[in-house]
Amino acid sequence: MWGLVPLFWPLLKPAGAVEILAHRMTWSLVFVAAALAFVRRWAWAGELIRQPRRLALVTVAAAVITVNWGVYIWSVNTGHVVEASLGYFINPLVTIAMGVLLLKERLRPVQWAAVGVGFAAVIVLTLGYGRPPWISLTLAFSFATYGLVKKKVDLGGVESLAAETAIQFLPAVGYLVWLSTQGDLTFASEGPGHMALLAATGIVTALPLVCFGAAAIRVPLSTLGLLQYLAPVFQFLLGILYFHEAMPAERWAGFALVWLALTLLTADAWRSARRSRVAGLSVPTVEKPAASAAVDA
Repeated sequence: MWGLVPLFWPLLKPAGAVEILAHRMTWSLVFVAAALAFVRRWAWAGELIRQPRRLALVTVAAAVITVNWGVYIWSVNTGHVVEASLGYFINPLVTIAMGVLLLKERLRPVQWAAVGVGFAAVIVLTLGYGRPPWISLTLAFSFATYGLVKKKVDLGGVESLAAETAIQFLPAVGYLVWLSTQGDLTFASEGPGHMALLAATGIVTALPLVCFGAAAIRVPLSTLGLLQYLAPVFQFLLGILYFHEAMPAERWAGFALVWLALTLLTADAWRSARRSRVAGLSVPTVEKPAASAAVDA
């Protein structure tokens, strides 16, 4: 679903990217609130309101994902699907770089090599585009920041989206009301089909996230990480085969470097996971005295 979403945003024209974004924020809250009402899961909201620090982090997450959504919608509807897909290809590299710079994490040599290859790819693509690939970089950095903040908030996927869209709701509705007063709102002027498509932005946003949350507790994390590469792969193929975007040689070279970096990261992750499993199996189980077990606990 995430990989095929570039096919959806052009259907919403003549609505502009900001109007689509406002509808996405508004209808996402409606959809998620209905889902939470159905399962009667509201206890987290009261706890969140009583924790100002977590609430501030949710506000930051809402602001960052607003930038991410807006740039992505604009890039798809203005013919930059391939460059948008690049943002999600380089997102793991940006996440690793942020871990080093902000969290002081230590990288293994292969991870350093992958980050270096990714940096070289950005340079090659900058030369190819005649400018930095700012769409890709904005999407990658905004989504990596979003992931970092969400890690600290520690809320479930549906609950987190509900909290974020609740913060986005009033500004989004306010913008739509302002558009209406200017006579530029397309929601009521393009027919019931257009209205239904704009309302469906909530489902398009929330349903993949709900499926992802369900998969996360059923599928091994290593497999889940690999599956997430499918979304930018589909987006890249759509950009070339369906939207017929240009891919000169220097862009192929840049993308090839990005894919090399991701191959290095994936191979290193698999090797590390395998070593951990082997080490876990090789450690003999020793029954400890009760006092020692209590100290460990």
